[in-house]
Amino acid sequence: MMEYKGYLAKVEFDDKDNIFHGEIINLRDVITFEGETVEELRKAFHDSVEDYLEFCAERGEDPEKPYSGKFIVRVDPELHKTITIQARKNGKSLNAWVNDTLLKNITQQSHSL
Repeated sequence: MMEYKGYLAKVEFDDKDNIFHGEIINLRDVITFEGETVEELRKAFHDSVEDYLEFCAERGEDPEKPYSGKFIVRVDPELHKTITIQARKNGKSLNAWVNDTLLKNITQQSHSL
């Protein structure tokens, strides 16, 4: 993973073509880049972000923010009931409970790596 100005990129190596390919993963727009060396790849990533920001500025548009903080999750109605009850038992809204549970889970996973 690579990060620049809040934008995250996933990188893969193509052994056949002997080149790195990257894609920014936290935007709806598709932005890709490539390089034969890590230095070329990093520069291409930075250039791609800068080009994207410049393109938005030229059009008078705000660049897409990496994430809004909102997402919809569809679950089984029984699970919905169960987690709503769990949230209420803990004196939290469903959103706060889900946020805290996800944060706790991801923190535990990152410590086990």
